[in-house]
Amino acid sequence: MGTDQTYSPYWNPKMELADRATISRWQMHKFQKTLAFAYANSSLWKKKLDDAGVHPSQIRSLEDVRKVPFLTKKEYLDSQEQEPLFGDILAAPIEFVMNYHQTSGTSGRTPLRVADGRRDWSWMVDAWAEGLWALGVRPTDVAYIAFSYGPFIGFWISHYAFEKIGAMTVPGGGQSSEARIRQILDLGVTVVVATPTYGLRLAQTAREMGVDLAKESKVRLTVHAGEPGASIPATKQMMESMWGAKCGDFGGMSECGANFYYSCSERSEGVHLHEDHFLLEVIDPITTEPAPYGQRGELVMTPFGRGSLPAIRYRTGDLVEKMPASACACGRSFDLFRGAIIGRADDMRVIRGVNVFPSAIEDIVRQHDEVDEFQIVFTRQGFQDEVTVNVDLLPHAYATRCNTLAAELSRSLSEAHEGLRINVVAVEPGSLPRFELKSRRIIDKR
Repeated sequence: MGTDQTYSPYWNPKMELADRATISRWQMHKFQKTLAFAYANSSLWKKKLDDAGVHPSQIRSLEDVRKVPFLTKKEYLDSQEQEPLFGDILAAPIEFVMNYHQTSGTSGRTPLRVADGRRDWSWMVDAWAEGLWALGVRPTDVAYIAFSYGPFIGFWISHYAFEKIGAMTVPGGGQSSEARIRQILDLGVTVVVATPTYGLRLAQTAREMGVDLAKESKVRLTVHAGEPGASIPATKQMMESMWGAKCGDFGGMSECGANFYYSCSERSEGVHLHEDHFLLEVIDPITTEPAPYGQRGELVMTPFGRGSLPAIRYRTGDLVEKMPASACACGRSFDLFRGAIIGRADDMRVIRGVNVFPSAIEDIVRQHDEVDEFQIVFTRQGFQDEVTVNVDLLPHAYATRCNTLAAELSRSLSEAHEGLRINVVAVEPGSLPRFELKSRRIIDKR
């Protein structure tokens, strides 16, 4: 599908290759404009800043940013429940809204509603295009979006980003996995977009159809977002082996719009922060003090282009570890997150004094390609907490070595968790749920 030699490797070289001082000045300029706009147009932000005794004019440096109060998801949801539809966080007239999206709703609450104007949407599309270009997407590509195209924001923006790049863009909504595989083959698709879970599911479906995607398809890149996985080493290795393609990881969330990190074409151990489109802070989740390079902390983000619903210093609950730009050979000046999203603060469980992260369990489970799907169950027996990993094996593995594989996995998981006993149970093939969008593999019965 053509050659990359005729294209620059950078979408926006002025910012991607800028020095740190230039990036910091740009971020300060954009943060000031974002904060001033929110103060003038969002009653939620005017009240938050007034209550904190902070005026936008007082924020003159990146150090001053710490004076601005955090925004939490609870505040965001409370705002919308108290003043439907979009809450007093809304900073634009309702008639300016061009696109509507919503989350699936959590903990029995109403969905988080998202309203974007034309400028918001244009900003998000450009940010996605920059990330896709860094991974290696070019106008000669055929991009297949394996996504249901419902009200969840999902991969809507990536669709328009592929169009902006000039790639042929194929919406793969409303079809079975088998039909999608046939389209991928028939249309000569070179880039596939899906959640990590569904990317693996598509590849497994192809195997069941007798199709070896690594040999029979033209796919050279797979693009993943919506959940951790594409930067978990074992999951990434499995994805790349099954597709015969390079795997890219992109981070985004409904509250903040565009993707805030992306994989580049180099095989580095991190993903680049989208520092020309966001201010991305890493804080100690307890003290809220800044976390230095190499220290795990909570991600706090401020998108510069989401004007309709300003999410300033938004506490994401995601745990990350920042690395300097020099850790990647691509030449970009943007810092990186090691391994992308490590996990969520609210996903981590402390079991008998040991920190248990679902992503760490997945990294071990996915080293066994006989495992088709898995589930993590937390229970309490008497006064003791227990962890059980249910593994849904491929039929041939279940028939021949379900007990030995379960024992192997239990040993590996225990060794990786300071000797904590982690039970592994091989369940009937096909009995665990499958997911097209975000997976829900954690069940806490305590």
